[in-house]
Amino acid sequence: MNNIFTENLKKFRVAKGLTQEQVADKLNVNAQTVSRWECGTTLPDVLTLPELARLYEVTVDDFYKKNSVAYDNYAQRLASVYEKSRDPEDFMRCRIEYEKLMKNGELSTEDKWLYAWIHMYMMNYCRDIAVEWYDKAISDDPNDDPQNYSIACMQRIWMFFLLHKEDEIISELEEKIKSDPNNPRETDNLLIALIWAEKFDKAYSIFKESIKKFPDDWRMYIHGGDVAKELKKYDEALEYYDKAGEIGTYFCDEMDCKAGLYEEICEYEKAYSECIKMADIYRSRGYDVEADIAEKRAQEVKNKIKE
Repeated sequence: MNNIFTENLKKFRVAKGLTQEQVADKLNVNAQTVSRWECGTTLPDVLTLPELARLYEVTVDDFYKKNSVAYDNYAQRLASVYEKSRDPEDFMRCRIEYEKLMKNGELSTEDKWLYAWIHMYMMNYCRDIAVEWYDKAISDDPNDDPQNYSIACMQRIWMFFLLHKEDEIISELEEKIKSDPNNPRETDNLLIALIWAEKFDKAYSIFKESIKKFPDDWRMYIHGGDVAKELKKYDEALEYYDKAGEIGTYFCDEMDCKAGLYEEICEYEKAYSECIKMADIYRSRGYDVEADIAEKRAQEVKNKIKE
């Protein structure tokens, strides 16, 4: 084992283009000490090993491995660790090392594609985790926490869109409606998916039928307003948004939608008014961040009035 260790000590030093004197200077020892390490006369202590590994841009384990590879930099070494482990913590360690190289402008072509590669694998990992936990969220009883259940469903739909599986999620939602036709949440979800897929005519037809069945569902009217707006039926859209407000929305949804519609048709004073109303409500409820955002939006709309 000592032969492997000492051979690697020299191999890694030479690969980094360092002399024994340079290594000694960096580790605050003398050159004879480094020479004795490489001859196997003495060995570095346990506190020096990590410093030596970092200097040679390898891991401590690499010193003890037969046929260990000398990497161009420590980031590349950590990329190989992540390739084997697929552990998110190893990904973060590798990413931090690459960011150091970026800051110093030291990225090679190999470093650039490796940096992309570790993110690609992490992206796949995150995708699988996201899908898994969205599925767990919507397996809960929707009556336990209706609002968060609806948010989970909506985010899961958006996840399918990010994965370019729009048709798959729309087909799934259509099947759910067939299985549970009296559940307004399933129709809500389908309308969301159809709007995002820009299938407005189909969404409009489903909405018109659905409000006959679920006349007191405020989400349905928000979706109907969004569809009508896309179809340039602005008066109808406003009617639906107002109806949602009458029923009672969750978080000023109708005002947000009306502000967007008014801005789209260049009625900036009305858009400004809706933004200010939202800000006042948010502030009164203690949602200062949301109030600040609404006020900033109001100012942006106000600037358009001046233009």
